[in-house]
Amino acid sequence: MNHILIVDDEADIRASLEAILREEDYVITTAGTAKEALELVRDADYQAVLLDIWLPDGDGLDVLAQIRGDAKPGTPRAGTPEVIMISGHGTIEAAVRATKLGAYDFLEKPLSLDRTLLVLRNAIKAYQLREDNHEFVRQLAAKSSVTGQSVPMKALRQQIKLMAPTNGRVLIFGESGAGKELVARAMHAESLRRDRVFVELNCAAIPEDFIETELFGYRHGAGPGGPNQPNEKRGTFERADGGTLFLDEVGDMSLKTQAKVLRALDEQRFYPVGASTPVHVDARVIAATNKDLEEEIARGNFREDLFYRLNVIPFFVPPLRDRKEDIPLLAREFLLEFGQQYGRPRVEISDAALTQLKQYHWPGNVRELKNVIERVLILNPKAQRIEAKHLPMLVQRTDGRSANGSREEFSTLLQAREAYERDYILKELDRCHGNVTRAAEALGLERSHLYRKMKALGVSMGE
Repeated sequence: MNHILIVDDEADIRASLEAILREEDYVITTAGTAKEALELVRDADYQAVLLDIWLPDGDGLDVLAQIRGDAKPGTPRAGTPEVIMISGHGTIEAAVRATKLGAYDFLEKPLSLDRTLLVLRNAIKAYQLREDNHEFVRQLAAKSSVTGQSVPMKALRQQIKLMAPTNGRVLIFGESGAGKELVARAMHAESLRRDRVFVELNCAAIPEDFIETELFGYRHGAGPGGPNQPNEKRGTFERADGGTLFLDEVGDMSLKTQAKVLRALDEQRFYPVGASTPVHVDARVIAATNKDLEEEIARGNFREDLFYRLNVIPFFVPPLRDRKEDIPLLAREFLLEFGQQYGRPRVEISDAALTQLKQYHWPGNVRELKNVIERVLILNPKAQRIEAKHLPMLVQRTDGRSANGSREEFSTLLQAREAYERDYILKELDRCHGNVTRAAEALGLERSHLYRKMKALGVSMGE
């Protein structure tokens, strides 16, 4: 429920407003002085404040200024209530000053009930929208953090901080799963466009027949979707106008599409499919690839002129195997993220498990580590501490080798067979996201048979 603070030196007005607003299901607190009002705002959360200009111990406009703090009128701090000024001696000068100080509106006494309720409802909507935006920005910042204390990651963060405020195009190199999208989002979050849209397109995930309309949109039903398609569609270039366009896996675009992207970058305009007039855009383009584009150029698979247009500011995201000192930090970060998601925020991870993680070569990079942490949490719902034994055998042993790289020896054929079966079952459970029924179907076993096999092999769904 919405909490409203009424500040007025007249007890009758406070009582009248309180009675009316309680009927509208608001939670009401009242104050008769400036001092009391500021103490209440400091100690509790309010969505809106009805504040009289004339108070016995101070000016209501000074109270307004203190409630808003050092926030600019358009961008108050998170949790700052919307303030509606009320006065029986209103002047244009007072109203103008109140607006400059960030007041939501200005009401004159005697108050109109309908107008007061309308302004209050709109003020609360404005408060809620602002808080939603603060939360979105907070989540975006969290998702855009480039984690790691290794030398390569510290250097990468410094490069982002230096280059993000510019409008130069960026080309990010790195293996799949290394965190190229995270770097792109961090660049956007640190840029002058941070308050504008971030639009992403995975070029490898769009079929060739559709990628042009995904990039540039279409008009008058000219897209490839058939007679039932919408009349028009805005492409990613158009949607990113004023913000950032992230083209992931740009090395997978066809030469035909590359030519059209090159022209759009050069002219900062393009023609949607079926359009007779161009669309002008101002979007910062960040591209990423897991390919060696210079090698692709030599093979004739990538345009050299597009490469130079995109490669104004090159970034390289190192693979996880080259920064293993970051693994404990990343593992704990993912454990906290998934622990909160699954209602287990206090799960820890042992030093032995972290050592095991550091010994694995991580061909899938950070994405693989994140998936492993989620899998371990799901498959061990009662564990309060993740131990080395909880880790997948894929992490503990690869191609018959132990995690430290030495070949693991088995004293009997039975031990080798059981180790292989355990690995195979764990991989299938991982593919089925821990669903034993689906894993049993995929393995061609009865569900009860798989449970018995898991118990015999020490494959536990929880400790």
